[in-house]
Parts: sequence; C-alpha cells; structure tokens
Amino acid sequence: MRSPESPVLSISGLIKDVGPLASLDGKMLRVVSGVSLIAERGQVTALLGANGAGKTTTIECAQGLQARSGGTISLLGQDPGRAGADLRSRVGVMLQDGGLPPSARPIPLLRHIAGMYARPRSVDELVQRLGIDTFARTTVRRLSGGQKQRLALAAALIGNPEVLFLDEPSAGLDPQSRQLVFELIAELRDAGMGILLTTHLMDDAQRLADYVYIIDAGRNVAEGTVAQLLQRDPAVESGEHIRTLLFEAPPGLNLDGVLSDAISVSETRAGSYVATGPLTPQDLASLATWWAAHGVMPSSLSLEARSLEDVFLDISGKDIR
Repeated sequence: MRSPESPVLSISGLIKDVGPLASLDGKMLRVVSGVSLIAERGQVTALLGANGAGKTTTIECAQGLQARSGGTISLLGQDPGRAGADLRSRVGVMLQDGGLPPSARPIPLLRHIAGMYARPRSVDELVQRLGIDTFARTTVRRLSGGQKQRLALAAALIGNPEVLFLDEPSAGLDPQSRQLVFELIAELRDAGMGILLTTHLMDDAQRLADYVYIIDAGRNVAEGTVAQLLQRDPAVESGEHIRTLLFEAPPGLNLDGVLSDAISVSETRAGSYVATGPLTPQDLASLATWWAAHGVMPSSLSLEARSLEDVFLDISGKDIR
C-alpha cells in the first residue's frame, strides 16, 4: 500500500538522451524513455532491471547528478536539478562505483565527511556496525569490493539523511556482509527513512522491497508489491499457483499421465526431473502413489514457488541484450 504522506521522491515521464558521441550514427541516444515512479517514507522502493536497463541513469537524474532531457522530478519537494546544498545535505547516496578517494583510510575519511554536516551520525557507531574497524588501516585502493561497499554505505549514512539512494548495494558482498547490510537497511526503513535501491538481483528485491518497479530498455514495464507482481501470471490469477517440483530418482522413468496435463515434466539429465505448472496436492499424491506402485524412492525432493526472477524473465524476456 502506498503511503498517504508526501513521497520522498516522485518522478514523472523522465527522459534522458545522451550523445551524439554515444551513438554510432551521430544522433542522440535515448537511454531512459518516460520512467515514472514514487518512493515513500518508511519504505524500500526497488528499481529492477537488467544491466543497461536505465536504472543507474534514472537515480542519477533523481539525485541531480545528471541533467534530465525531459519529465519532472521532485526530491523531498524540490527539483534536484536546481536545488542547492540544503537538499543535498538531506540525501544519502551510495553509488555503484563507490566514488571514494583511493588514497584515503576509512575512519579519517568518514570523520572528514561527518564534518560537512550539521547533525551527522556517530562515526564510531557506523564503523562498529559495518565492521569497518577490521580494515581501518587499509587505504581505499587496497580494499576488497565488499569492504568498499560497506565503507560507501557508511559514507552515504553519515549525514543522517531523510532519503537514501543505494545503487546495487550488495555487489561484491560476502554472505555475512550481505546479511549485515540487509539488516541495517531494514532498520533504517522501520525508522522512517525513504530508501530507493537499484539492483539486477531479484533475490535482493524479493527480500527487501516494499514496492517494486521493473524497468526494461529505459521504460517502466511493471510495478507493485512483490506479492502483486507474483500474481501477474494468468494461472496465478485464476487461483492456480505455479510451482516447480525437483526430484532425483532412477533415470528413464516414464511419467506420462501421472500428473495433470497442465504440468510439464522433463528429465533434465539422467535421474534429475523437473515438473513445472499449477501443481496441486492431488498431483503430489498421484506422483507418490506412482512411486509406491513402481518401488521408486526419490533420493531428493524439493518444491519451489514462483519467484520475482520468474516474473522479471516473463516480462523482459530471456534473451541476452
């Protein structure tokens, strides 16, 4: 559900043209074509898309880092393309490339950034929370990708912003760091911060997002909560939920007629089977009965629900761009 309060970010009909050097024929190249979205306070709004879909360009225009070619943007009630330092002090930005000075060390860098704000967050608190103390003596250029991501997040949060932009926040993170960052994002959201994140990792969005926009080739193609997007499949709308059953059993089993006609069954490799479709309890019972009648005991069995990645691939296609 969208909040009745004023959104932290509102974009309507955003257009961004680049070139002519970016185009082989010397013409301007349109990389964002009418994107519209709203990000609310106390919510994580995810902007999903494949690499090159226009996600990063959209949020850089929203921050005022790039000049838009058309459309309107309101960030905390102001036009970011015309606003001054007052607006920038209320916004935290974590860019995908970090933008951190390579010769700096983490803690002096954070203290320097904190000195630019009237009411900064505690540097010591962020250092401890994000585990920055474990690599405090290392210069930025020698940090791992995940360490740079944690430092960039701390730098984005140090000014105690009202709205936070996160561009691919889990890129390069190990599982422990990813969990730590996700927990912090959830706490910030619950404290009322508006958070806009871009990602091409559907698991991240499914876990974190309150509302999702899917962008493909610079355009909005779908939006909604994760639950609403999972309802896009026609079978789901009719009350039949698409699921995938995976099991290992002796190779070469003839399963014709065991499951309903709407279920697709294939042996992906010797002894590895996949059944996909609107699986029902009756289908599972029929399969178990057939196994019992033929003396088959599967060595493994798992049932997976339809995911946000499935929805994304249905919408944008499976071809590599």
